[in-house]
Amino acid sequence: MLATQGEIAGRRQLLERISDARSRSDALFKIVREQFLYERPIPERHRVVFYVGHLEAFDWNLLHENVLGLKSFHPEFDRLFAFGIDPVGGGLPSDQPSDWPSLDAVRGYVSRIRAALDEKLVDGSLESYGGERDGCPLDTLLNVAIEHRLMHVETLAYMLHQLPLDQKIPQNDPLSLVAAPVNHQMIEIPAGAATLGLPRRGHTFGWDNEYEAHAVHVPCFEIDQYEVTNRQYLEFMAARGYETHAFWSDEDWNWKTEQMVSHPVFWTKSRDEWTYRGMFDELPLPLDLPVYVSHAEAMAYARWAGKSLPTEEQWHRAAYGTKDGSERYYPWGDELSNPSLGNFDFSHWNPKPVNAFPAGRSAFGVQDLLGNGWEWTSTPFAPFPGFEPFPFYPGYSANFFDGKHFVMKGGSPRTAACMLRPTFRNWFQAHYQYVYAGFRCVNHRF
Repeated sequence: MLATQGEIAGRRQLLERISDARSRSDALFKIVREQFLYERPIPERHRVVFYVGHLEAFDWNLLHENVLGLKSFHPEFDRLFAFGIDPVGGGLPSDQPSDWPSLDAVRGYVSRIRAALDEKLVDGSLESYGGERDGCPLDTLLNVAIEHRLMHVETLAYMLHQLPLDQKIPQNDPLSLVAAPVNHQMIEIPAGAATLGLPRRGHTFGWDNEYEAHAVHVPCFEIDQYEVTNRQYLEFMAARGYETHAFWSDEDWNWKTEQMVSHPVFWTKSRDEWTYRGMFDELPLPLDLPVYVSHAEAMAYARWAGKSLPTEEQWHRAAYGTKDGSERYYPWGDELSNPSLGNFDFSHWNPKPVNAFPAGRSAFGVQDLLGNGWEWTSTPFAPFPGFEPFPFYPGYSANFFDGKHFVMKGGSPRTAACMLRPTFRNWFQAHYQYVYAGFRCVNHRF
């Protein structure tokens, strides 16, 4: 089947995006001093070397045989690097560095995959090709490959954040310590509709969990103008928040007690003061940055404050809704994202003060909704009405519809611009501390 001229132009753009995404992942691995690529910065995840091979293995397994007609040249590596680890249950991985192939072998595998894929994708032979896999067109598959890689560029960033500083090559991105005073307040959001999800017959790429579009009525509520900051979270700590069972569900309390969790994972106690673990340096705790915590910790803070976490539809209404009932594509309007509007799209390694981007505020005046840290909601990750799993990747979302994972919205400093669309849904389980995720609270009592 021949592709149209529009499809050909769109495909060329996708190939440019693949090249850009590869350059981002390549650059990220280069900040790790080579002798530490076999480290495991987060106990629940694979060693860094796995991801060196995984990004190409994913593209290869997605495209090589069913779409491009290419034969596997290393089936063992295709399987070894196929799947990551969901950090929930099942015990910790116990593999040793010696269990993994050499860097030369992994890099040779990566190089050979790129050469084989590019020969098909870049040499022009696909400009007249309308191929598909399991009923999904090639352009959808290329979008999957691009966003999968960019998701891992973010995942790797927060993983490498946990590496000791001397195992990384410093980059220039000093943490912001000075900002105008943050005037914390809550903003009333009037009742109205929130349109969640993408229309299935639309032209915007989305993952299977983003379908299908449906409207939800949201009663009025109040929401924090800014994310909860390190300064505010210190007040919770001082109020013995980690020592008071009443602020935690039984399951969260047991996790916290068994794992001896007593503070955010990005904080370190140095003598009598808290310090903050930046990507490339450590310094006194910056008080007006968003606090990064697990869902369990965010829920405990909200209970202590007499509030709650927003639902997915409340967060959407506060971010994209307007007083006249229409909805915006971004909180600030329909203008494309740029660095003056938020801390996203790889512009920084670290968060910025929560009031650093007033131009990015929503129609209701809620600030810093996109970038600077994902935001936890109280909504368990579940399918929308009309959900259909990707036939070529049936477990991408469905494997996590288990009541243990919660929806996050917004984005972090390391979230690519293409995933700032209002329908994008991120999710993690409640006891995972490492992701760049903060929160804001809502209040129903007014």
